Amino acid sequence: MPTSLRLRPEQSVADALATMTRAFTEEGLESPQRDARFLLQGLLGIDGAQLLSASSRPLGTAAEIVSAGANRRLAHEPVSRILGRREFYGRMFTVTPDVLDPRPDTEAVIELALDVVKSSGLSGRPLRIADVGTGSGILISTLLAELPDATGVATDVSLAALDVARGNAERLGVASRIAFVATSGLSGCAGPFDLLVSNPPYISGEEIAGLEREVKDFDPLLALDGGVDGLDVYREIARNALELQSPLRIILEVGSTQADAVESLFKAVGARPLGRRLDLGGHTRAVAVEIHL
Repeated sequence: MPTSLRLRPEQSVADALATMTRAFTEEGLESPQRDARFLLQGLLGIDGAQLLSASSRPLGTAAEIVSAGANRRLAHEPVSRILGRREFYGRMFTVTPDVLDPRPDTEAVIELALDVVKSSGLSGRPLRIADVGTGSGILISTLLAELPDATGVATDVSLAALDVARGNAERLGVASRIAFVATSGLSGCAGPFDLLVSNPPYISGEEIAGLEREVKDFDPLLALDGGVDGLDVYREIARNALELQSPLRIILEVGSTQADAVESLFKAVGARPLGRRLDLGGHTRAVAVEIHL
């Protein structure tokens, strides 16, 4: 059982940070010091410099809320879920239990998409972008923030996820350029699209039980389970793409060993590879293909 923390109002901020770090280390959390620092900053509503300057200040009435947050982390709930927000590509997004917690590795999809826009001579054009399985909306909102002349369609089977995506788009000032549609894939969404992006569920059913607790206990199963081999949604996207006007550039997040299999699926429907992008760990995390019928 994880240690249960009860911080006292008279404890200093520095002492609380040390106590949390020690407890997180004993629980075997991957980044105990970083998690303690970011969680304490978020719960106190201060930044790193303010945390340092407030090190001798007593916790006071914040002791109870910091204790509660620390105990949630000891139960392996991610810091971003405790705080309800996650930074992605330099912007802050709301995260709820209804959506996948965005990971830094997903920024590879944004980087590759922007590379494809530039290399395809599409920069500065009024692009139309589809985001399949939008979740929190990080892909479509980030791309529209980076491409001010673009518009988009964001789809998801979850109405709750679409509400989160819409709220994030509104906070970034791009919601007026996005149509949010409750559907599977792009069913009922008329093209043409210049780009299609997606971070689909790609974990195979048998692998889910072995995921770290931060993922399997807190991310929605709908956003994780990609079927028997993890490729179900890629197949659906490939089928949908054939019904859309070409040329269509498709940029997808993939599992660390799935790049070849995903590219093969799209080659089978006439697509040609456009490029790949590595994640922070050196694995292929995004692939781009083009369908030109």
